[in-house]
Amino acid sequence: MLEKLDFLEEKYKDLNGKISDPDIINNINEWQKYVKEHAEIEPIVMKYREYKEATEQIEESKEMLNEKLEDDFKEMVKEELNELQKHQEELQEEIKFLLIPKDPNDEKNVIVEIRAGAGGDEAGIFAGDLFRMYSRYAERQGFKVDIMSTSSQGVGGFKEIVFMIKGKGAYSRLKYESGVHRVQRVPETESGGRIHTSTSTVAVLPEVDDVEVEINMNDVRVDVYRSSGNGGQSVNTTDSAVRLTHVPTGIVVAMQDEKSQLKNKDKAFKVLKARLYEKQVSEQNKEIAEARKSQVGTGDRSERIRTYNYPQGRITDHRINMTVYKLDNFLDGDIEEMVDALITTDQAEKLKTIEK
Repeated sequence: MLEKLDFLEEKYKDLNGKISDPDIINNINEWQKYVKEHAEIEPIVMKYREYKEATEQIEESKEMLNEKLEDDFKEMVKEELNELQKHQEELQEEIKFLLIPKDPNDEKNVIVEIRAGAGGDEAGIFAGDLFRMYSRYAERQGFKVDIMSTSSQGVGGFKEIVFMIKGKGAYSRLKYESGVHRVQRVPETESGGRIHTSTSTVAVLPEVDDVEVEINMNDVRVDVYRSSGNGGQSVNTTDSAVRLTHVPTGIVVAMQDEKSQLKNKDKAFKVLKARLYEKQVSEQNKEIAEARKSQVGTGDRSERIRTYNYPQGRITDHRINMTVYKLDNFLDGDIEEMVDALITTDQAEKLKTIEK
């Protein structure tokens, strides 16, 4: 770890020179790149310098204890040494956390896709429950929810719902929700009182900028058609619905909830960019050795991550073996305890790789 910190300190000195260089200042893009990099490593370097200063003071105190000192003064030096050692340990832990690689998407808005899985109508009802849970959580956090696309089912709930949660840090809080969510409960239509198991799939995608995902318009087929279902007077009267097909990957995105074709097209491109970005990141992650991956990660949409058991009133997250017994509150958006536990576990796993 110390070698890494020495390297960062040298890099920081080098960046200090670059952001003050008139030639680089004249090249605004290059200068901004160096300023951003400088700002990212500055907290680590400042903390490391504080750590080195504490280390020097500890050495000085130890040397003083080897000298002939009066008893009162010796006790004072010992006390100071204990305080310095405690401070040094605290700084070491702070530095470890600062060294945890930052997820560049953490501050972004998120696009959440919930799809009914196995379980027929009950899976669609559960998809609706999950949508309400995330909407209530967003409300508690001061985030805004913008529904992008819905596909309802006859008995209530959704075959699919796509929505955006807007707010600083939304992705950092919700990225661990990707995966298969399982519900165990007695459906209202079940006269025999038998417990049914159903699933819904959740995908959490960061909203991406044009710079991060470049789409060649020649690769996208755009189809417009008349919307169907709930949509007011424009239903079946104007070609407002939009379907985008990204030919190289086969990804298809359809939007019809807005009356305006332009708005549907804009929303469809947001989702397409997010899905292409997810595909790109997913392929990169596959190249990383299994030993270096976090146990929690951001979840795979095919991985069963959590069970909601109604008869026992419990929610169990299988990745961290955590169970809470407050089902009603949880489904009302009180998921903070679980979110915090997932973040803490993920950070602990990443810390292990730093300490190796």
